[in-house]
Amino acid sequence: MSSLVILFKIIMSQISYYSKEGLQKLKDEFNHLEMVERPFIIQQIADARDKGDLSENAEYHAAKEEQGLLETRIAKLSVIISNARVMDDSKVDTSKVLILSKVKIKNVANGFEVEYQLVAANEADIKAKKISMESPYGKALLGKKVGDVVEIQVPNGIMKFEILDINR
Repeated sequence: MSSLVILFKIIMSQISYYSKEGLQKLKDEFNHLEMVERPFIIQQIADARDKGDLSENAEYHAAKEEQGLLETRIAKLSVIISNARVMDDSKVDTSKVLILSKVKIKNVANGFEVEYQLVAANEADIKAKKISMESPYGKALLGKKVGDVVEIQVPNGIMKFEILDINR
């Protein structure tokens, strides 16, 4: 079984929840790849093919390889988008940490406070303080309530965080 088939089987079985903005970002990337990148690569292949002998044409082989990577990304995005569900953040339960929850946590050891929003893996952006539910932090926080202390395994050991607030 090819690795592409295995990848599709894994992805097909996973419904993911996104914010409206996160899903739109995926759709925009998908449309850009289909409408801009694909025609560009097709033109590159045609131009390289016109240069003669394909067996020794490095441009042709590079363009074909790039086309393969592009088609894989388009196919993957298509599956992700078809399995995506938009979560209305106004309906997010704030009594416990769920996807799209904004969680204010305090490091028990040093008192440092930070707020993160839990999002799908494709939306994660640490600069925007959006962490994946599948990350060690996300997994540890899911389902917890205000006042709970969670232990998160990090490379240097275990860190303890107290959940101070949950909102949307």
